[in-house]
Amino acid sequence: MECIQEVRTFGGTQRVFRHASSSTRCDMEFAVFDPAPESSSLRPTLFYLSGLTCTWANVADKAGAQRYAAEHGIMLVMPDTSPRGLALPGEDDDYDFGSGAGFYINATQAPWSGHYRMFDYVSQELPGIVTTELQGDPKRLGVMGHSMGGHGALICALKNPDVFRSCSAFAPISNPVNCPWGEKAFSNYLGQDRTEWENWDACALVSETNFRGAILVDQGDADTFLEEQLKPEALRAAFGDAGRKLELRIQSGYDHSYFFVASFMDDHIAFHAEALYKD
Repeated sequence: MECIQEVRTFGGTQRVFRHASSSTRCDMEFAVFDPAPESSSLRPTLFYLSGLTCTWANVADKAGAQRYAAEHGIMLVMPDTSPRGLALPGEDDDYDFGSGAGFYINATQAPWSGHYRMFDYVSQELPGIVTTELQGDPKRLGVMGHSMGGHGALICALKNPDVFRSCSAFAPISNPVNCPWGEKAFSNYLGQDRTEWENWDACALVSETNFRGAILVDQGDADTFLEEQLKPEALRAAFGDAGRKLELRIQSGYDHSYFFVASFMDDHIAFHAEALYKD
């Protein structure tokens, strides 16, 4: 693993690493904000999963998350959204599929199945790296995300309650089996069997999960993707039917951009801090 960038910020250090991933079988990059690089103690660690077209740089540059992570003594890990540079047919043709659009699932269909295994990457491989090489605390891990990354955060927590203690999302793709973005990605990555798709949909997973932590979701009501792609009310209904706790906040006037994410980042990191520091 190679450190390719390092800067001082908010009393801590942000570094960018490049490494050969066993999950995606290619080089991957991720950023880490460490609030106390000189300390030898383990840090509570929060993974942030980004949305369509993004890399680690979007949240690192736009969300202001480092300030709040520093205040709470939380390490912030920001991975990429897909494998890169594989020259697979159609990989770079559309913004909502292939590069920058891994959807945090494990593809089963060729040619994607050999590399597009982002679920394994963000829920197993990367936590393993962070907790063995970067002093992340394996008993205090949380996950959050925006849009496609909000979907990723939800399924990572629901499918891995033994890994993640806390979960939150900004404007998640809540019910991907029933929206155009999800249908396009799932049909190509997973094939045409829609029952297989449900293994990667938070609305289906909530009735089966052992995840017992609270989940916070913020959604702007001026988001142009609200009705067609995001479907927060489907998430509310699924959690209600399963008898599981969900705090879904509809924020008046906010859209889908990082102006929205930055506006509520402090709330989300405080939410995770409360869960991660709890005995």
